[in-house]
Order: sequence, then C-alpha cells, then structure tokens
Amino acid sequence: MKVDRLVSIIMILLDKKRIGAQELADMFEVSPRTIYRDIDAINMAGIPVRGASGVGGGFEIMPEYKIDKKVFSTDDLSALLMGLSSLSNIVRGDELVHALAKVKSFIPADRAKDIELKANQIWIDLSPWTGNSNIQPYLEMIKGVLQEKKLLSFEYIAHHGKKTTRTVEPYQLVLKSSQWYLQGYCHKRNDFRLFRLSRMSNLQMKEDTFELRDYEKPTLDFEDLLETMQTKIKIRIHKSVMDRVLDFCSYEDFSPDGDEYYIVRFPFIENEYHYDILLGFGNKCECLEPLHIRAEMKRRIHDIAAVYES
Repeated sequence: MKVDRLVSIIMILLDKKRIGAQELADMFEVSPRTIYRDIDAINMAGIPVRGASGVGGGFEIMPEYKIDKKVFSTDDLSALLMGLSSLSNIVRGDELVHALAKVKSFIPADRAKDIELKANQIWIDLSPWTGNSNIQPYLEMIKGVLQEKKLLSFEYIAHHGKKTTRTVEPYQLVLKSSQWYLQGYCHKRNDFRLFRLSRMSNLQMKEDTFELRDYEKPTLDFEDLLETMQTKIKIRIHKSVMDRVLDFCSYEDFSPDGDEYYIVRFPFIENEYHYDILLGFGNKCECLEPLHIRAEMKRRIHDIAAVYES
C-alpha cells in the first residue's frame, strides 16, 4: 500500500543520514521511478527531502528538520505515542500518520520495548460504541472547509425536531463527551453557534470564502453553572440499575434501603433531558422527593401509557 510505503520511507530517512533511490527501490520491491514519485509526495506533505548526486549520493531529510533523539526521554516518547495513537482513532489523516512516524523514529532500539509498554498502559477511545456512520465523512469535509476558510451549508435538526437550513462560517471542531460539534458563525442567527454533527445532514462546501471574525471559543465547562442550577432529588432504585445511575452521581450519594434497593441523592435539573434520564430507568426507579417532580413523573408516565392504549 502506498501510504504504508511512504511512512516507511519517512522513518528510514529520519533514521539514516542518506540513502540511495536504488536501495529504497530494492527494499520495497518497486522501481526507482516509483521511489522518485514517493519522494515528491513526501515533499508535498511538508517534509523537506533533498537529493544529492554523485558517489555517496541519495536522498536525505534536511538536517535542520531532524531533532536529536536524546531530546526526548522514555516518558516523553510514551506520552507522545499514547496521545497520537489515541487521536488517530478519532481524527484520521495523513498528518497524524506522519506525526506518528516522526515520533517512532526517535525511539532507540534498546528502549523500544519499554516505551511501547508504557504507551499501551493507557488507551483513549472517545468514539461511541454505536452511532451515526456519517460522522467520519463529515469530519473530513469540515476539516477541509476549516483549512480553506469556505462556507458550509447543511440541514440541521434543532430542539423539538425543528429542521432548518444553515449556512455557517466554520471556526472550530469540538469533541465533547464522545460527541462532535462544529463552532461557527451562523448566517441565519447572525451569531456564533455550536452545532452537533449527528444532527447535520446534506453537508455542502460552498465556493465562497469568508474573512475571519473576532470570536471567543465556546464555553465547554459548565461545572460552576451546574452547581447553581442542579438540585439533589431523592430517588429509590433497584440494585439492577445501580451501574447506570453511577454514570450521573457518585457512590457517596447511595444509601442502602434493604437488600434490593438504594436511596440516592440524584443531581437533577427540571428539563426534558433529566426527566428522560429518570424515565430511562423504567420501573426500577421511583422519585420520592420533591413532590412536584414526583407528580410530573406520574403525568409523563401516564402520557406514555396513553400512547399504547389505542
């Protein structure tokens, strides 16, 4: 595969001072002409390779592009490999492949096993178990419009299923809680908005470009705000849903109620999202206090039952 060969050539060039086209051709069982095309592709990717003719000639990466391997410690290299390997599962692209190749070229043979062991001790995979299969193509398209500063249009499903058509100046891709978002200036709202990629469809890159505006990055840390908005309600749950309830609160919020049940101080905001969380626990969860939230739960359960009565 060409990409594999290119990465291998980059690693060889980073490791060696100079190597000839014929030697590379023999190594990969291709023609010297193919090697020359590969070198052109590597140069186009931003890695400066130069050729030297005559006796002892060949290809080499410009010396100022290389870094002394002693600059990085074992912990440094392990951390870099860990981060790049985990990121490559989420954001694909040649730039990550090249970055990984560069980092791996710094690993001395006598430390390779130790570094690999440390790099594999933590694995970060933020991709969902299941989800929208269109997300990866959307990411690639949005990366393109970000680089070229072109407008992006798409259909968007907002709150309560309302469908709108948006034209956006894209500024930033955001990964938050296993979900991808696009931060951009929306021409429909005349303001910056955060759009969830899973709610997008019919993405199109426009030919029009735009001038960058002054903007602030989106607020992604709501811990302080949640402290003022959330209240602790009292729910009674069956032990069979304890693992799911722990996704929203800590074990310190649980008190045993007999052998089968727990009383839980559950963080709650009176909105659709949190009511849906409680309903998602089914008959394994009962809201005890406050009484007005208990009454609202009863109303919602009655409405659900009415759907199945007809």
